[in-house]
Amino acid sequence: MTARVPHRIGLYLAVVQFFFTLTWTVYVIYLPRLAAEAGIPKSAVVYILLLDQLVFVAMDYTMGLMADRVSRVLGKLGYVVLGVTIASCAAFLLLPFVAPHGAAWLFLLLTVLWTVSSSALRAPPLVLVGKYAAQPSVPWLSALSLFGLGLASAISPYLAITLRGADPRIPFVLSSVALAAATLGIVWAERALARSAATAAPAPALSAPPTPWMMTFLFAVLLLGLGFQIHFSLNSATLYLRHAPASDIPYLMPVFWIGFNVLMLPASLAVKRYGGLVVAAAGALIAAVASLAAYHAGDLNSLIAAQFSAGGGWGCVLMSVVSAAIAIGHTGREGKMTGGLFSLLALATFARIAVLAAELNKDAQLAGVLSWAPVAAWALAGVLLLTLLPKQRKAVAAAG
Repeated sequence: MTARVPHRIGLYLAVVQFFFTLTWTVYVIYLPRLAAEAGIPKSAVVYILLLDQLVFVAMDYTMGLMADRVSRVLGKLGYVVLGVTIASCAAFLLLPFVAPHGAAWLFLLLTVLWTVSSSALRAPPLVLVGKYAAQPSVPWLSALSLFGLGLASAISPYLAITLRGADPRIPFVLSSVALAAATLGIVWAERALARSAATAAPAPALSAPPTPWMMTFLFAVLLLGLGFQIHFSLNSATLYLRHAPASDIPYLMPVFWIGFNVLMLPASLAVKRYGGLVVAAAGALIAAVASLAAYHAGDLNSLIAAQFSAGGGWGCVLMSVVSAAIAIGHTGREGKMTGGLFSLLALATFARIAVLAAELNKDAQLAGVLSWAPVAAWALAGVLLLTLLPKQRKAVAAAG
């Protein structure tokens, strides 16, 4: 007997991820201004962002391991996530109130506390999905959760325009309160998923994948993250500037995220039928071709179509690798796998910020490398994921 797919849980997780992503957007928008008020030189802001990503690299994996241990007791993980998130929101809310007093050490301390504790909303909620939801429903629930991330990312450029010059205390307070309020339902979500799981036949647990298999999967995830960071964060604005004025860039950048959300949801149905590795590989190859098409686009309409396709490919990739990680970790290692996945994506973000900090993106000799790097990274990752298929099918057959 299979349980009904708990759609409302996915929608709830989408709301949480939406507000969580908005807090990061608000933070990035106001960090230079708040750091200056706290007495931190402008040149140091990029190092704060690098520190944030290093904290995510360490804490995403740590939180994932913690979630695996805590989730053995029904209801406990929800309370832990709720408590840590409320502390995170409190630290985030205080940032614009502390900065004007010029206490740089206190501002940095609150920033680190917020970054450390905010990892509770990256891997742990997906652990709940992987632990309790029927395996066929995991891709759809993962897609709904990531839909919130995509929606928040799509409106981020508009948010930056709207908040320009506004008092930072208002968006910090509103986003903190909204995220804390949204997270209040996490205990309900855990218990609802557990009740749903009680009516479903338990899925067999896979044996731990051999080390070479796992290293290949994780290396592919890192390549996927690097491809995204280079294509979207480093190349997209430059590509648009070939065909549009700078004033149009904030309105064109969301095209990528529209494609992300539009194609990700139907792709979850393909994951249910073919598996996460297949769809992730297909999405990576689609994104690679779209990135190449974007670079060679001869007009704005062609570029928009290519960016939409690249975003759709990335949506397929992210949803699929999350589903694959949960499937590989089922049961008992969901947090380890999803935490490791988010750690590697944070490492890719760290690499992108480091490139900007070193101004390597302005080096004319490296411009050509950046143009084909996402194509190569996504294509290689897609091929690597395909090589894992026979071994995964053998593991599934042995478990079943």
